[in-house]
Amino acid sequence: MTKLRSREWFDNPENPDMTALYLERYMNYGITREELQSGKPIIGIAQTGSDLSPCNRHHIELAQRVRDGIRDAGGIPIEFPVHPIQETGRRPTAAIDRNLAFLGLVEILHGYPIDGVVLTTGCDKTTPACLMAAGTVDIPAIVLSGGPMLDGHWQGKLAGSGTIIWSSRKQLATGEIDYQQFMDAAAASAPSVGHCNTMGTALSMNAVAEALGMSLPYCGSIPAPYAARGHMAYETGRRIVDMVAEELTPRKVMTRPAFLNAIRTASAIGASTNCPPHLIAIARHAGVDLTLEDWQTYGHEIPLLVDCQPAGRFLGEAFHRAGAVPAVMAELLRAGKLDGAAITVTGKPIGDILASIPAGDPEVIRPYGDPLKEAAGFVVLSGNLFESALMKTSVIDPDFRARYLSNPNDPEAFEARAIVFDGPEDYHARLNDPALAIDENCILVIRGCGPIGYPGSAEVVNMQPPDALIQRGIMALPTLGDGRQSGTSGSPSILNVSPEAAAGGGLAWLKTGDRIRVDLRTRTVDVLLPADDWAARKANEPAQPAIPASQTPWQEMYRKSVGQLQTGGCLDFATAYHQVAARSTLRHSH
Repeated sequence: MTKLRSREWFDNPENPDMTALYLERYMNYGITREELQSGKPIIGIAQTGSDLSPCNRHHIELAQRVRDGIRDAGGIPIEFPVHPIQETGRRPTAAIDRNLAFLGLVEILHGYPIDGVVLTTGCDKTTPACLMAAGTVDIPAIVLSGGPMLDGHWQGKLAGSGTIIWSSRKQLATGEIDYQQFMDAAAASAPSVGHCNTMGTALSMNAVAEALGMSLPYCGSIPAPYAARGHMAYETGRRIVDMVAEELTPRKVMTRPAFLNAIRTASAIGASTNCPPHLIAIARHAGVDLTLEDWQTYGHEIPLLVDCQPAGRFLGEAFHRAGAVPAVMAELLRAGKLDGAAITVTGKPIGDILASIPAGDPEVIRPYGDPLKEAAGFVVLSGNLFESALMKTSVIDPDFRARYLSNPNDPEAFEARAIVFDGPEDYHARLNDPALAIDENCILVIRGCGPIGYPGSAEVVNMQPPDALIQRGIMALPTLGDGRQSGTSGSPSILNVSPEAAAGGGLAWLKTGDRIRVDLRTRTVDVLLPADDWAARKANEPAQPAIPASQTPWQEMYRKSVGQLQTGGCLDFATAYHQVAARSTLRHSH
């Protein structure tokens, strides 16, 4: 029989005085001594929902169905809060709190009487934070996604969360809409509880969690208001109890083959550019070797199968009804692109689960042999400006390709004059300055926006052109930066530049007027200066921009310990801690 961790707290005859101390206070709100000493597993519900986290708030209600499932399967539920993370509410950026939520959850799972845990996820950073903690502690864990909002509609068309904001701000620049219409359009894209209904970071990361094997089939995509979401909560609660009995822990599920399956699935669904650093962070905390280059090696060749905004037309409801993650993975498996032996939280290999999955609705999920785009994964870039960066090729539209990537004498490459901005404030203040003479032959560069510089790596690289260019019909310029961009954005930016300017990356010495060459064939981005001149500039001139002072204690702690986006943006010291539940002998509290 499985040795339950919680017995060390609640039923340890060899230490009656401490058992009494632990036991008595947990009874004061109604749990009985008989329950706590019954030998039933204590199952934690890691609650990420709150009024501060509207994308996850319905987990407050879903938790009751999780409790029902846990109880019916013979467990005892204990719900507790996780540090709130809301992508659209946290300033300076929610990215700074992914690692804070991870740290807090590690301490809870490690130091409290919990035998297994249901991880409630939804908004962007909650999924990686929870999985990073689960990988570190390594007690049985399962993900319950919150699901996307219902499809939004505006003026007779689908209105995707985030995507409509990026398109509406261009309409505002041209005068097509006013402030009130802008706000109305944005509100129309959020018609119900749930996270983004586009294939932004939230839906991408919950799909990736499912592809990784950490949730039950279809969990990543069921829209939040559907009855099936409550059914999934119940089944997830039931399943975690059996996982405790089976000693099925995250490190048995989150293996390197599972991570490679997740990379391929992310490419096929047109996932967010935030997925690579998050998945690398999860792998590092689970003790699995995964690098940014793996996204190039295993993901770039995968075609785009899912027709979902921002890379396509549809939204979350259509994706789910079309067959969602299982249908996509079944296509990949039939094409020989998945490792079918990877174990999932069901206890079964993913190949066994996918064997009975039919083909998806081809209007939304295309067959592998008839994709929306070939080789649609991320391109991993390097050069004399940085060691690594990403470009999402699935969102390169025909106009951008024709303008920048279709020179028959230099295919898949372009050169452009750099316009350098020191953070989003500088960008907004000077974008329309005539003195910059920004035209279609320019590349917009933003720096000072990485994990150290911002702090927290801001979603600001998807910069729009000056109003004058938009009014001429030029809706996108090449953009480059050491921050991130929203997963709901369709901009083919070069982003997640590492090392960032604040860590001594080459962007710190780039100047407006420098020429930059981007070559997707060789996967390089270079400033076109003689090597000696570039080295002299870096040796003799101060780096720009200056790093702003930390505003809170956590910002200071974070900056001192955070790594770069190419290695997951982790607190690097924390990645040395693995399987801490099994390897720890906990000292008593009194």
